[in-house]
Amino acid sequence: MTFSIREATPEDAGALHDLYYIHLDSPPDEAQDMAAWREKLARFAADPLYYVLVGETEGQIVSSVTLVVIESLLQNLRPYGVIEYVVTHADFRNRHYATALMNRACEIAESHNCYKIMLYTGSKQDKTLRFYENCGFDRNEKTAFIRRYT
Repeated sequence: MTFSIREATPEDAGALHDLYYIHLDSPPDEAQDMAAWREKLARFAADPLYYVLVGETEGQIVSSVTLVVIESLLQNLRPYGVIEYVVTHADFRNRHYATALMNRACEIAESHNCYKIMLYTGSKQDKTLRFYENCGFDRNEKTAFIRRYT
């Protein structure tokens, strides 16, 4: 099976919706209509600092990672990256697809001269946390706090 990585397009809305709502450890609360998803994906694709990466095999999107590059006034004006929504279809896990996507996201962050990448996960599963550590992330370096809005 050939695995390829590319940026998501508006035409991927349905496949990404299914991936997120069926295979994400902590799925979003509410589904959105596909027109809104296509519009949002078009905006992301037009933004040079926003990356929704998808991994495909046999014409099917089976994994995804989102990277946002954020400009900064510190660290010699170098930006930083934020990764979220790392998800792989349950039938395609343990094939290193998410690792390949994470590596690509890190390459993109490096190409933007990011001084760090922060990763957020809602998962408390040790295997998931070990996966992120194996990708080079340190779960003990920083503490994250979340404030939600309804």
